[in-house]
Amino acid sequence: MNPTWLLILFTLGFSVFGLLVAAYLARWVLAKDTGSPEMRKISDAIKEGAEAFLRRQNTTILILAIFCAIFIFVGYGIIRSHREFDPVSSSLQLALWITISFVFGAICSVFAGYVGMWVSIRSNIRTASAALKSLNDALRIALRGGAVSGLLVVAMSLLGVAGLYALVYAIGGVE
Repeated sequence: MNPTWLLILFTLGFSVFGLLVAAYLARWVLAKDTGSPEMRKISDAIKEGAEAFLRRQNTTILILAIFCAIFIFVGYGIIRSHREFDPVSSSLQLALWITISFVFGAICSVFAGYVGMWVSIRSNIRTASAALKSLNDALRIALRGGAVSGLLVVAMSLLGVAGLYALVYAIGGVE
C-alpha cells in the first residue's frame, strides 16, 4: 500500500476513534441522574436559552459562511490570476478546491460546536445532582462532559483535514 494512503487511513482511524470515545463519554454523562423536579425546572430554562442561542449562532455562521465562500471563490477564481506554481491547472479549479475546503471546515466546526454545547448543557444538571451526593462523582461528570467538546474539536479537525486530503489525493490533485 502507498505510504501516503497509509498515513491518511491512520489519521482517519484516529479521528473516528476520537469520535467514538466522545460518543461513549456523552452516553455515560447523559445516563446520570438529573436531580429533583425543581432542579430540572431550572435546568430546562437554561437549556431553552442555550438552545435558542445555538440556533441563532448557527444561523449567523451559515449566513457568514455563504458570503465568505462566495468571496473566496470570486477572489481566487476571478480576481486572482493563475500562477505557474499553483497546484492545479486553472484559477477556477483552485477557487473550487479552496471554497470546498472552507465549507467543509465550517461544517466540521459547526458540528463539533453544536454537539459539544448540547452535551455540556445537559451535563450541568447531572453535575449539580451528583454534587449533592459526592464531589468526586460531580467532578467526573463535569470533566467527561467537557471532554466531549474537546475530543469533538480535535477529532473533527483531523477528520476534516485528512478527509479533504484523501479526496484531493484520490482525484489526483496532490502528488
